[in-house]
Amino acid sequence: MMLLAMIKKSVLIAAVLIAGIPCAAQTIVNFQTELRRLSDISLLPRYVEGTVVKQVSSYDRTGGNDDGFSGKYSFIRKEKEGLVIFDAQGSGVIERIWTPTPTNDTLDFYFDGSSRPGLSIKFNDLFSGKVEPFLKPLVDAYMVGGYYSYVPIPYAKGCKIVFRGEKIMFHQVQYREYDKTYKIETFNPAASEAHKSLLHKVVNLWSNKNRAIDNFKHPGIKTIENQIELLPGASATIARLSSGGRITGIELDPSEVFNGLYKQADIKITWDNESSPAVHIPVADFFGYAFGERAMESLLIGATNGKLYCYFPMPFDKNATISLEYRKSDEIQQKPLRLRTLVHYTAQKKAANEGRFYAKWYHDEPVNGQSYVFLEGLGRGHYVGTILQAQGRDYNNFTEFFEGDDQTYIDGELRLHGTGSEDYFNGGWYAQPGGWTERAGAALSGCTSYSIPLSRTGGYRFFLSDKMPFTKEIRHTIEHGPVNNRPVSYSSVAMYYADKAIAVSEAPSNRLAKVFVPDTVTFYTNFLRHITYNGGIDFKDGHATVKDADNSSVAINVNEVPDGRYAMYLNKLDAATNRIAVRISDVTKIYDWRRVDLQQGRKDAEIYLGDVEIAHNTVPVVPVNIMFRSDAPPGLTFNRIILRKK
Repeated sequence: MMLLAMIKKSVLIAAVLIAGIPCAAQTIVNFQTELRRLSDISLLPRYVEGTVVKQVSSYDRTGGNDDGFSGKYSFIRKEKEGLVIFDAQGSGVIERIWTPTPTNDTLDFYFDGSSRPGLSIKFNDLFSGKVEPFLKPLVDAYMVGGYYSYVPIPYAKGCKIVFRGEKIMFHQVQYREYDKTYKIETFNPAASEAHKSLLHKVVNLWSNKNRAIDNFKHPGIKTIENQIELLPGASATIARLSSGGRITGIELDPSEVFNGLYKQADIKITWDNESSPAVHIPVADFFGYAFGERAMESLLIGATNGKLYCYFPMPFDKNATISLEYRKSDEIQQKPLRLRTLVHYTAQKKAANEGRFYAKWYHDEPVNGQSYVFLEGLGRGHYVGTILQAQGRDYNNFTEFFEGDDQTYIDGELRLHGTGSEDYFNGGWYAQPGGWTERAGAALSGCTSYSIPLSRTGGYRFFLSDKMPFTKEIRHTIEHGPVNNRPVSYSSVAMYYADKAIAVSEAPSNRLAKVFVPDTVTFYTNFLRHITYNGGIDFKDGHATVKDADNSSVAINVNEVPDGRYAMYLNKLDAATNRIAVRISDVTKIYDWRRVDLQQGRKDAEIYLGDVEIAHNTVPVVPVNIMFRSDAPPGLTFNRIILRKK
């Protein structure tokens, strides 16, 4: 009996030990570990195995454009407490929340099946920076029209978010699911007090505008410095490492030499004797220039007044080569390219659970019904960044191509579906005052350019804690227009870590790299920033009407128009008379009065008004003015003024 008891006891102990092994081996995920992922960029190359990134959003399930306007698709169901906008089962972490339409209504977060909310906060205060741990700049309010939060919200057994209001509109909730190899500690507002020092470390890093390698603590860092002069057609190697390690920073100065429409300099990076370069991209595009101008100063990559910088960690196994190429062009006179280059690195080799850094440079003019593809390919890795430049190809729809939603298919499943292009970049309300209308940026996202007259814009977004893992394949896309139906030319850089390249860039060429400058510029009456109305002009339903026979004029702000001579047209919608007299002034002179035919009875007609000269040789730039005069009230209604370069 004693022997049998001892055997039973031994079996029981063994069973307990065996049962305990998975728990002992589980990786802890909590508020503190997720904050570390927002500040320790050395973790960027590391695979987060056993996780899946998904997103719940208010996108129109029918494929239309009601992505939050009506609120029809903005909640999962109604409960007595309010509108359920998020309901996830199992272990996970909410990594990003975005909206352009917050309210003062309360959001209740119910964790792990509890009947009482573990967090209650006003929707606005999620982004205001007034309530810890939701501090700026991890959160922000109305940054180019959008409100966002990157404060991590972990949960062990599930999370439900209830909106206690009548109507919620646009929103996105991005989250990461964890498998059973992880142990998640649920978010606790009181417990987060213990992590204040780490929280403020992240706040300080993201707030620091001084872009320097010293912001990131890399042990054993070394630097290769060169002074180079490149003649057109030449190239230079700025770093060649023949043993394993990792690049921790690349800096080039001065930054001003990369301004301009002709992007002739390319950066080329190759790892471990691979047959194709991991990076082969015009320098200006890689470092976030937009339409020939310095435009991006993110936490990880960009260009300051003095230098270009890239601090993405780039581990490799055996060797690495970084070079600069200076393509020759017959269209312009090229000066020698004189640069100071710094390449920072350490001897820490790529670990088995890390990927190499790759960047895909791509251009396309997607046809109607087909989305633009940032990145598509087979393999294992995770997606970490997008830089986009978008140029409209018609001049009647301003920047409506930015109505398109992003869609991300990972391992054969639609994991993320957005609500609009500027939303993807954490913005909102393009073409609207205070919204996505100007160059402005934050640590991880921003607008690099916006022009209604030139029908162009650009944006960037980088993924730290919310990097998107794929084990077999990824297809990351964005639409162009309300229903994928606006003509546009897109140019992008897609950044990711992987075992090997899943897509290879086309080598830069003079044709692909040159910035396109439209020869047609359009001013829309419903966007008041560019047209000022004086005297007897009514403005209604987005259209302007010249109602008085005299003393009516418009002034056109032409700051964004390239120099040159243009033919000017007015797009007439209606008129009560057949002829009207116009007098135009520009930077050169005040022209004589001339009578123009309004094609009375014909709707939607372009009326030629005369030629104008645009020149940026004064401060401020002299506007174009149009005066109207007629024998009787003209009733001239128009919606656009168009300039076509001669």
